[in-house]
Amino acid sequence: MTGTTRRVGGYRADSYRASHYRAWGSPAGGHPAGGPGEAHPPDGQRDTPASLVIADDLPDGLVIADHAGRVEVFNVVAERLTGTAAADALGRDVRDVLSLHDADGRCWWACTDPYHGLCTRTRHPETSLYLPDGTEVLVTMGYVRERRRQPAAPRRVRRIVISLRGAESRARLERSRADLVSTVAHELRSPLTSVKGFTATLLAKWYRFTDDQKRVMLETVNADADRVTRLITELLDVSRIESGRLEVHRQLVDVPEQARRIIAGRVAAGEQADRFRLEVNGPLPETWLDQDKVDQIIGNLVENALRHGAGTVTIVVELADAADCQGADTPAVAVSVRDQGEGIAPELAPRVFRQFWRAKRRSGTGLGLFIVKGLVEAHGGTISVLRAPGGGAEFRFTMPAGTPDFG
Repeated sequence: MTGTTRRVGGYRADSYRASHYRAWGSPAGGHPAGGPGEAHPPDGQRDTPASLVIADDLPDGLVIADHAGRVEVFNVVAERLTGTAAADALGRDVRDVLSLHDADGRCWWACTDPYHGLCTRTRHPETSLYLPDGTEVLVTMGYVRERRRQPAAPRRVRRIVISLRGAESRARLERSRADLVSTVAHELRSPLTSVKGFTATLLAKWYRFTDDQKRVMLETVNADADRVTRLITELLDVSRIESGRLEVHRQLVDVPEQARRIIAGRVAAGEQADRFRLEVNGPLPETWLDQDKVDQIIGNLVENALRHGAGTVTIVVELADAADCQGADTPAVAVSVRDQGEGIAPELAPRVFRQFWRAKRRSGTGLGLFIVKGLVEAHGGTISVLRAPGGGAEFRFTMPAGTPDFG
């Protein structure tokens, strides 16, 4: 540390050497930072500002002011967030450097009064405040106080430590939540309106309809109820994926057989059998996977191909090659779901697995591919979107093969 000359918060790192300072901001043999008439903290605590060479490496803005309110540390993130150079901030009163006010225009410093308020306070939780130019910042403040020598003695503030964060991440989170609420409301409204309409009609005019008419209405209600159930399941899956609580219950799974079941289910639901093709290339190693989640992965990809693609939907199951395994030594099974539609533009490929991404703003929640990616990665696999050999989109995912380590 003593050989570096990197600047930290406006000071050279070698000026922070503990050997030069007897206390916070106090040069050895000199007067404290507060002036010749001010003594060191009476409790004998010693700070080592040399440790603050990491201040510029912190991801958040850091501002430290001494017992008199003078700024002693002002790192590069604080410079970026406030637009104030460290050289202009150091030594000035922190209340002038950070002129913060709340959404109602009230001065934050007047409300908190850090140096003369209650001596029992230790910190202020994160608060949204505004700089003079209107920039929103998230501010947290902590107090470093003197140790109490006598039970009734007040604990004076030795310094305050302020953390600054940009509000962009919170704004993105709020937009994501708003998108989720809007999407869920839109997707729920249509099936619930249908369920309500048909049930109300049947209750009011039951004897006026034939048995066939009643059956059609009840089948519609059942289908819409399934749609609501799927949406709720998707939301629960998203929650588990984001929180890392997704559980994988492994068992021996025949992946080609699972693909055949998915195709048979789509044909039974009314799709033409000649619209699907299954290719199984070569012998495959055994795979221990979560059967329900494999069904969900392949089912979502097939539904995506039917909804957004065209022509024949081809499912290819084969042994993964070296490019699929990305250098891994363990064998893997690769599954590709291809369509013959327009495909996905290369510049859009990185976005397709994001939440709420929808091609050309078509119907759907935009959660299906996000969930597919989370389920694949929960198995230790990978997924990518490519250009199919005959045109169209190809979603290709790999699953590790072989017996897992159950220990």
